[in-house]
Amino acid sequence: MRKTLLLAAMVCMSLASAHAESVVPLAFGNFDQWITRHIKESAIIGGAEKKLFEVGPTRAISGNKAYSNMGGSPWATSNVYAKVAGVVKGSNQVYPDRHGNGYCAKLTTQYEHVKALGIINMDVLASGTMFLGQMIEPVSSTKNPYSKMNMGVPFTKRPTALQFEYKLTVPKGQRIYSSGFGSKKNLPGQDYAEVFILLQRRWEDSKGIIHAARVGTGRQRFGSSVPNWTKHRIPIWYGDITHHAGYQSYMGLIPQEKNYYAKNSKGKLVPIIEEEWDDANATPTHMVIMISSGCGTAYTGTPGMALWVDNVALVY
Repeated sequence: MRKTLLLAAMVCMSLASAHAESVVPLAFGNFDQWITRHIKESAIIGGAEKKLFEVGPTRAISGNKAYSNMGGSPWATSNVYAKVAGVVKGSNQVYPDRHGNGYCAKLTTQYEHVKALGIINMDVLASGTMFLGQMIEPVSSTKNPYSKMNMGVPFTKRPTALQFEYKLTVPKGQRIYSSGFGSKKNLPGQDYAEVFILLQRRWEDSKGIIHAARVGTGRQRFGSSVPNWTKHRIPIWYGDITHHAGYQSYMGLIPQEKNYYAKNSKGKLVPIIEEEWDDANATPTHMVIMISSGCGTAYTGTPGMALWVDNVALVY
């Protein structure tokens, strides 16, 4: 009898071990280390010094220099050093903030004000965004923001979920479009904070065009305030998920008019043409993770929206 009970216990322990999950933090995903950049804006727009924050090994960088990921950090942000027609401007919507004994990332939707000797007076609305990849600087135009972002990192695993901690403030206010050109426009509906993970199998054709099939999808929008820190998981579904019970239209393949970009084998930034759903058992080649205080098109959102995020990890 004792042998039988011991054997049963060993079998149960073996089964439990076989189904035990593993939580693997992303590099720098605890957001305890930040790089502070000091950008001197052009005199014509006031000549102020602007602080820009990046996720990476703690240090300060002075001078109007293009930034590239440092210290092995895979994270890029919507914080950018821009130089348009010779005019230098810094833009920052992602900040370090205190969380417990360390730090977290605070992403905000806010106006960037541009005034030039009383001649130009512009309000540009921007949402705080973090993503895996690289922002290409200096940004030289406001056209097609995704074309300045090298989106995604090489990745060949198959996690079951994206895990993180968050809290969210959704203000009472109008959803607005403000590109700085023309008047502000009030838009119907509300804006949402958004977090997503996309697993893609990419390949490049003879013309240097990057194609992709969607292997795995985890995507969620958040429209109500969450005042207290909450641990959350977004499940990753594999293959064609259009018939999944939880499928939402925004989880679909990326339309070509909103293509993300990546560097091809020649180092040129080109659109990623996501053209099909992959087999549910396929192995990805790249992972895209994006966290944002807005989910609309560029220059669209609700001023004052704020999303705090910490301890981003993959679950297996």
